[in-house]
Amino acid sequence: MNMPPTEELLHAYVDNALTDEERREVERWLAQDAEAAQRVRAYLEQNIALHSLFDPVLAEPHALNVATPRRAANASRWFALAATLILGIGIGFAWRGWQAGPSGPVTIAREAALAHVAYVPEVRHPVEVTAAEEKHLVAWLSKRLDAPLRAPSLVSHGYQLLGGRLLPPTSRRDPAPLALLMYENAQGKRLSLLVKREANNAETSFRFSEDQGARVFYWIDGPFGYALAGDIDRDELQKIARGVYQQLNP
Repeated sequence: MNMPPTEELLHAYVDNALTDEERREVERWLAQDAEAAQRVRAYLEQNIALHSLFDPVLAEPHALNVATPRRAANASRWFALAATLILGIGIGFAWRGWQAGPSGPVTIAREAALAHVAYVPEVRHPVEVTAAEEKHLVAWLSKRLDAPLRAPSLVSHGYQLLGGRLLPPTSRRDPAPLALLMYENAQGKRLSLLVKREANNAETSFRFSEDQGARVFYWIDGPFGYALAGDIDRDELQKIARGVYQQLNP
């Protein structure tokens, strides 16, 4: 892709409406254009916020009452107003996060939660490179993160590596790309391990966060920051996160 992707193409990317080749081309561009990458993440946040707010309402049974058209019209106007408000809030939050940079509200825990809820529901394209090409996947991500990356095994916890993908940088001030590894168990439950090159290599203990319906344990170890996200029990997630840490620090 020699020219920057259009807004229409970026929205199609967020909505998973592109072909495999188009998706890969857009992701290659986003890896080089931090501003476009941040817009995409803002669109993802808006989608998540809107689905979180309105999906429960849309799922409820609705009865049509032809005798009260004014009430129905009023409800439609309120729904449109609410959608506009939440969209504005999403744009404002994304802009503040972009302005704040790596020390602001956009932390690796939030990045992991957003990536988890964005890609885990995918049936056809949850990952860019599958576990069948694990050696290539690890080498590719290591090269892009400019440090040796490992894909820990979660087999002892019942999860198999599904594959992974490269995610674009989160802001201008923090141009490091992110690696996402995804795991799945026999029941179809998925976990996401986000790995990010950290400028500050000071080690940190496990920390817990809950965002967008995903639970996250995250920590910094050596050149990387790690965040394990999933919608499983907190104690089980912590146990698996400790297993990841132990494999990376034998």
